[in-house]
Amino acid sequence: MGIMQGKRVLIVGVASNRSIAWGCAQAMRDQGAELAFTFQGEKLQKRVHDLAAKLDSDIVLPMDVGNDEQIDQAFADLSERWDGLDCIVHSVGFAPRDQLEGSYADAVSREGFAIAHDISSYSLAALAKAGRGLMKDRNGSIITMSYLGAVRTVPNYNVMGVAKASLEANVRYLADSLGPEGTRVNAVSAGPIRTLAAAGISDFRSMLNKAAEQNPLRRNVTITEVGNAAAFLCSDMASGITGDILYVDSGYHILGMA
Repeated sequence: MGIMQGKRVLIVGVASNRSIAWGCAQAMRDQGAELAFTFQGEKLQKRVHDLAAKLDSDIVLPMDVGNDEQIDQAFADLSERWDGLDCIVHSVGFAPRDQLEGSYADAVSREGFAIAHDISSYSLAALAKAGRGLMKDRNGSIITMSYLGAVRTVPNYNVMGVAKASLEANVRYLADSLGPEGTRVNAVSAGPIRTLAAAGISDFRSMLNKAAEQNPLRRNVTITEVGNAAAFLCSDMASGITGDILYVDSGYHILGMA
């Protein structure tokens, strides 16, 4: 029996089979979880449906995390299929491409800053609020995906680093707010992984190569490794852990000089 046997999980953020969200979905299904998925826009609808079917799920709901009406409708639709929810996986981040290259002071704009924080950080709180009724008193877990750029400067990451810092603060405040209802909130800070979202970061290949050359394990992590960590955090084995950031980055974050 897997460590997530009997758990019902909503996966938000699958864009392809290279997504971190997909790694989480696979790991959680392997550990016995029942899954539901969301997709953004018609372009991703069939792709997410096909991926969901591979993990025995027929619950695939439209959701734009920047639209409160769509969020509320997705949870309303989910409540017609499930009478409770044990876990939300939030694996969403976005900033306009022109915000992700060059000097932060040169690139950042009011509009870009607002978009990055809305989609990459506020959306976690929006999902937590919308799913609160389904999750209350179930000893459930909400998990999101961060990156080292939240606490250290990373070339070209720019406003996404500031948004990830906001996201990590969001984790702590939500953990404190929802803890009395039995819901834990944590984040996984993953090392660089070649995903569709990462492709928008200027010179991302250099980030991958440098991390693999310098981290203690001398290799980059995989979506499977991140998914396994997420499954642990969402399981009862992590019942005493909330408001925390778990690094899954081959140890890169411990380096004093790199």
